[in-house]
Amino acid sequence: MDEAIARIGRGADEILKPDELRARLAASMGAGGRPLRIKAGFDPTAPDLHLGHTVLLNKLRQFQDLGHQVIFLIGDFTGMIGDPTGKNATRRPLTREDIAANARTYAEQVFKVLDRARTEVRFNSEWFDAMTAADMVRLAAQHTVARMLERDDFAKRYAAQQSIALHEFLYPLVQGYDSVALQADVELGGTDQKFNLLMGRGLQEHFGQKPQIVLTMPLLEGLDGVQKMSKSLGNYIGIDEPAIDIVTKTMKIGDALMWRWIELLSFDIDAAEATTLRAQVDAGRNPRDVKLRLARELAARFHGEAAADNAVAGWNAAVRGEGDTATLPLTDVAVPAEGLRIAALLTAAGLTPSNSEANRKLKERSVRIDGEIVEDAQRVFLPGFTGVLAIGKRNFARVRLVTATP
Repeated sequence: MDEAIARIGRGADEILKPDELRARLAASMGAGGRPLRIKAGFDPTAPDLHLGHTVLLNKLRQFQDLGHQVIFLIGDFTGMIGDPTGKNATRRPLTREDIAANARTYAEQVFKVLDRARTEVRFNSEWFDAMTAADMVRLAAQHTVARMLERDDFAKRYAAQQSIALHEFLYPLVQGYDSVALQADVELGGTDQKFNLLMGRGLQEHFGQKPQIVLTMPLLEGLDGVQKMSKSLGNYIGIDEPAIDIVTKTMKIGDALMWRWIELLSFDIDAAEATTLRAQVDAGRNPRDVKLRLARELAARFHGEAAADNAVAGWNAAVRGEGDTATLPLTDVAVPAEGLRIAALLTAAGLTPSNSEANRKLKERSVRIDGEIVEDAQRVFLPGFTGVLAIGKRNFARVRLVTATP
């Protein structure tokens, strides 16, 4: 029991209520006990999942490994409302078509983390499409406007005289009712979802069910180490990105952020080993070695062991000069027949945002071609060239120049 509680609690921000969780776990382990039903909902607002989403998926997998049943709930109905959490303006609802397309890719991606045999994939349109207007009115009667305005983001918008559409008040109620429909024992969510998760507890009690335990997880900081991981901010790693990109981007995160990622994302490095590794780094061990281990683990989780090994080999070859850069994926870059100067090539390859930035890097002696420092800004590269372009130790690309189509 203590081991299970420690595993479930690793990285968690809050468990409401831990004594109830312990009691239900004990009942599930006893004679005639049943696996707990563990729920997490995801609105299909974008087609791809990123590492930030996997914080919850990882916790779901830990419950599965302890023998429990996971419900991966796709909010195809709630997606049409638009989650107002953390928003200072009404969110644009998605169309049925958008939601259906995104939901298909979600269902394909989650089994890179979850055990398919212990996962129910459900859609909340299953019960909400069958609801009548009268049913929805009765559900809306369960809470007051004053109670809704206790939610931090609603309160801030109201105080700032920013509009709050009536349908946004439905979102917490609808999410809460999902727990009633699924008879959830535990619901997981980010710290920003606490109000909605507690709504589920209240509605379950109203409908005669035992209220679910609420477990909140921190929001994963993205590559910048400041903002939460988000596609809109561009600070994310998608789980369908190539293995080399997962490794390369992971190696760019700050050393302090590495420990946070290990706690929330790693299965291979448990809490005890993370403490040991941190002490070793504090004593002088290169944090790069620990970070590379994490990068390989993430690449292997989503692409397999062989792809992860190739990605690490490519990174070592490009950054440390150890091994063959041929293991790196090759990207075609279209250039005119007369070729491109080095600054324009770096920009075309996506390594710099502009030619002026590329020229600045050349003056800093930060640019390398196949491991050799390049300073000549007039150097021209013609179609047919293949090599590894690198800026510093973190940004690189293996490119092949092809003639641009007129």
